[in-house]
Amino acid sequence: MLWMKLLLCLAIIGYAGYFLSRFGDIIAEKSGISASWIGLILLSTATSLPELVTGISSVTFADAPDIAVGDVLGSTVFNLAILVMLDALYKRETLYSKAAQGHILSVSLGSLLIAFAGFSLLLDHSGLSPILGHVGFYSPFIAMIYLVAIRAVYSYERRTLAEYTEESAERYPDVTLKSAIRGYLWAALAVVLAGSWLPFVAKDISDLMGWGQSFVGTLLVAAVTSAPEAAVTLSALRIGALDMAIANLLGSNLFDIIILSIDDLFYTDGPLLANVDISHALTAFTAVMMGSLVAVGLTFRPQGRVFLGLTWVSLGLFMLYVINSWILFSHVH
Repeated sequence: MLWMKLLLCLAIIGYAGYFLSRFGDIIAEKSGISASWIGLILLSTATSLPELVTGISSVTFADAPDIAVGDVLGSTVFNLAILVMLDALYKRETLYSKAAQGHILSVSLGSLLIAFAGFSLLLDHSGLSPILGHVGFYSPFIAMIYLVAIRAVYSYERRTLAEYTEESAERYPDVTLKSAIRGYLWAALAVVLAGSWLPFVAKDISDLMGWGQSFVGTLLVAAVTSAPEAAVTLSALRIGALDMAIANLLGSNLFDIIILSIDDLFYTDGPLLANVDISHALTAFTAVMMGSLVAVGLTFRPQGRVFLGLTWVSLGLFMLYVINSWILFSHVH
């Protein structure tokens, strides 16, 4: 029954998350904010709403901070792993030879934010990080870096975003702004309900299987809350919007890290990162290595595929994801 509940959460979050993003596109276009960086925030926030709701529920009602942090950092790793699937499905050329080089900026800024989160976690565990009330000193810095990063990404990738939102509006010419807002709110409500329930299901699975909450949060919960990213990415690929598919994943990674600051505000037992397992640092630095590999791929632009229709960059991403999962699984025993 617990696994059925997890699959139900996955189904609700994946289905509602897809519509959340679709209606977000339409609202951004029809309200005229798609041409602003608020439009970019709206789109990346839509697919990251499950992580936000699950995180807040984990640190408040469920009292499972490891699931909250594992979900955020695990989602950044999972989003980069989705690029492997994207590379396999994109048959025309290799993903990295076709993608715009502007994504190097997004993935580098994302890696910077993730590295800062891992660095802060290690500082907190060594007792060297200052505290602002019950909040870690790192939280306002994460928020500040995020705002600077998202503004820089918007400035660089404005044309990609505008092109995609125009394409979305053409695909849904009969949808009014009012019905899009109504649809967005209904989809958001479904995500909020499933996301609030998910930490309790994950906690029960952790107890049942004898697995650590950090492992369950990083692998299972992160996979469930990343369902909208996967759905939106495949949808964007289907209409030929490769750059928007990549921008969605990298933009979600940026937003995922600011969720740590929000979770920290809701967690009242002290700084969040000081009260979770140190193994989360492993996931953070795996995400940084994966992000660096993506940046190398976008710079080097490999033309050929080496194994199972994948480039060596995607093979490296897949191996890092598997190694991280295996070490975490070994760690919980």
